Parts: sequence; C-alpha cells; structure tokens
Amino acid sequence: MAAAPSVSKRVIVLGAGPAGYVCAIRLAQLGQKVTVVEAEYLGGTCLNVGCIPSKALIAASTFLEKVGHAATMGIHVEGVKLELEKLVAWKAGIVGKLTGGVGGLLKNHNVDVVMGKGSITGKGKVRVATKDGNKDLEADAIVIATGSVPLAIPGFDFDGKHVWSSTEALAPARLPKHLLVIGGGYIGLELGILYRKLGAQVTVVEATEGALPGQDKECVAVIERSMKKLGLEFITKAFAKGYEVAGDTKRVRLEVGGVERFVECDQILCTVGRKPYSAGLGLEKVGLTTTKQGFLEVDTTMRTKVDGFWAIGDIAGQPMLAHKGSKEGLVAAAVIAGQKEEYDSRCVPAVIFTAPEMASVGLLEEQATAKGHKVKVGKFPFAASGRAMSLMETDGFVKVVADADTDELLGVHMVGPEVTELIAEATLAIEMHATSEDLARTIHAHPTLPEALMEAAEAVHGMAVHIFQKPGK
Repeated sequence: MAAAPSVSKRVIVLGAGPAGYVCAIRLAQLGQKVTVVEAEYLGGTCLNVGCIPSKALIAASTFLEKVGHAATMGIHVEGVKLELEKLVAWKAGIVGKLTGGVGGLLKNHNVDVVMGKGSITGKGKVRVATKDGNKDLEADAIVIATGSVPLAIPGFDFDGKHVWSSTEALAPARLPKHLLVIGGGYIGLELGILYRKLGAQVTVVEATEGALPGQDKECVAVIERSMKKLGLEFITKAFAKGYEVAGDTKRVRLEVGGVERFVECDQILCTVGRKPYSAGLGLEKVGLTTTKQGFLEVDTTMRTKVDGFWAIGDIAGQPMLAHKGSKEGLVAAAVIAGQKEEYDSRCVPAVIFTAPEMASVGLLEEQATAKGHKVKVGKFPFAASGRAMSLMETDGFVKVVADADTDELLGVHMVGPEVTELIAEATLAIEMHATSEDLARTIHAHPTLPEALMEAAEAVHGMAVHIFQKPGK
C-alpha cells in the first residue's frame, strides 16, 4: 500500500454505514481531514437493523432448534423455553458493542462525526440539520454513502404494527402466532425461517416460480425442501393485493396464478427488496441525477459524473451488499488521497443465512455458457463428509463450475453447513485465476467442511475420492 500523500484534503462522507465508515477510516489513515455526517446511527442499516442483528437472532434460533434434536446424540434436554425479551436484549447488546466500536475507531482516527441529516447545497458544500440547528460544512470532496431503505408495495405501507419491514422484525415485542412474509428473496427467507424456528407458523408468498430468484437452482431446491420439512408454507406465483384488519387478525388477499386466495395471519412482514436512499440529499443542486432504479452512476474509481463527488455502497448500484460497499469505500478513499486505485473485483460473494445456509461466488452454469465458456461441473455432497455427519448437518453440496478448456474456476456455489464461511476460499481462488486443479491439489485439513470444496474440484475431472463417479462423468 502506498504511503499517505503530502497534501491533505477535506472530505465529507455522507453516511456512516459499512461503506461510509470504512471509507472515512481509510481516508484518515491516508492523511485526509474527514468529517462523517450520519442521520441516524453509526454503523448504518447493517450493524443496527440488518446484517448483524438478523444473524444474531438466526444463530439463536438455530441453537434452539439444535437443542430439540440433541436427543439423537444421547443428550436429553427438558424445560427449554424462549424468553423473547431477553433474546432481543442480547441481540441489542451485540449491536451496541459493534456500533460503539465504530464510534471509537472514528474517534481514534480523528474523524469528526456530525449527527444529523445532511444535504448538498453546492459544490463542496453540505448543510446538516442537527438537533442544535443547521451546521454548514465545506470540503474538497464529498462521498455519498447514504445506503438504502426497505421497499414497500401498494397496499402494504410500513406502519410498524400491521405491516413490518425488516427493521421491526428484528426487534419484536411479541412472537407472532402466524407470520405472513411477502417476498421470497434472501431477506424474506432468512426472517421467515428464523420465526419458524422460534415457534411461529409462517407463510411466505413469492411472485416468481421459486425461492431466491437469480440463485443456483440446485442449491435453491435444497432450501425449498428444508423449508417444507420445517413446516413453512411457501406459495409461488403469488401477488399480495391488500389486507383487512379484524381485531388481531389480518386477512391478506392474494392473487395466485390468477386465482384469488385469502390467508389469515396476525402479522405481515414485507421484504420485497430495498431502494437507494437519496431523498432530500440535494443532488439536483449540483447536477447529479439517479437512474430509474435510484442509483448514482460511477466509474471504476467510484467517481460520479460530477467532479468532486463520489458514490459508494447501495446508492452506487448492485449488488446491494455490505462487503461490496466496504470495498468501494476503500477504493474511493485511495483515489481521493491521490493513489492509483480502481474497483476491479472479478467477483463479489453472496451469503444467505437460510437453513441450510447458501453461498455463491462467480458465474452460474448458465451464465458461464452464455458468456461462451464450455463448462465442466464438479459436485460433492455433504452427506459424504465426516465432519458434516458429526454436526448432524448433511443436507447440501458444493458445486464447482470450471472452463472445460482452461480449467479456470468460473464459479462456486454451495448449500449446506457453514458454507457462508467456506465461500471465502472460493472467492480468493477465482480472484487469483486459480484452476479447479489448484483447489484439488491444495491439502485441506481433515476432518473439516472445506474438504468438500477440494473434492468438488476433483469431481470436475471425475477424480473425487469419497464419492463414486461413473467414468466420463
């Protein structure tokens, strides 16, 4: 990494989420004078009402489920009960530690933090509406890292009572008896499975033909079977049209395959996606315009079309993932500080905390074929993994997609135990232009779950040891 430049610039970062605060810290490390403007809370959606609290609650629900199956191991547990208030408080404690840590890091790096809603008033100028009145700031560069907000659909406005967004779902005052989830993407399935494991009846409705649109279909099929085993109802080709309230009951009207259907529940959760946050930012005052989807267009250095403005994170385009935003923040910081840097990632991993977990990086088989690759695929099931057996989690597999001519890794897709951790090795391999043979020849510790990736790489060439492959397969 290059040394910090001799010239220090004044930089304003709008937003302190995983894109904004990472950018601010790196800017400070590179000798810049940085001010962060945050409207609500340090850490943004991810740390406060997104990634971290959801994974904490999911971990708790998974632990509760495992206790219920402990008798299989000869461990008998009686009198297990859920205290929802304590669970939510435990989750809040984790969030508090992490957001406090972000605040401490910003302070230690001499980053000024101004709490309030910021808006651009001109080139290099930002006005912040704080609790003590307006505060005007000036800078040489402005980084827009305002993130995104939950997307509502007609007839299902978020009111925190009848209709939850993911925010309310992560801080429940009560456990619903019957939760209806609108949207079968990763947020809807993660939260739906979470509440099912905690004891609620759950119905998920999805407009497309299956769960997790755009993901590897074989991986998704494993998750759909798991949801069925959990007793979670999943309705496809279904559109939510509205609801009526009668006491504690919500009667939700659906259109399923052109036929009207009603589902009664006591809580609705809408998780149809998120949209970039740009309301009231004053973008128009400096000539910045968003796309139809609400994104700001940027180049590989995260510069917008207007000089002096950068955009990172959710507002800078898909995929709307925290780790992608953090990487963009590092790139923007380096460029602002005078270094030669650009966003040049071959792939961005996706992790989904369903049951079982799913993770993916690189190209799907059909995407690779569409790009002109002749594809070879290797698969290895967790049912043949000794470590997976010892964890009593044998559903799923690892799939390696490689170029048949060059053997270069094109994509890796996993569903099964702890695959959200295993995907890191696959991401590094693709970034380094590794081949499936490179993975296969690398010694993996035994007995561990990553051995499944090694075996899947061997399977590309029909040479997996711990499963039988017919010659020529």
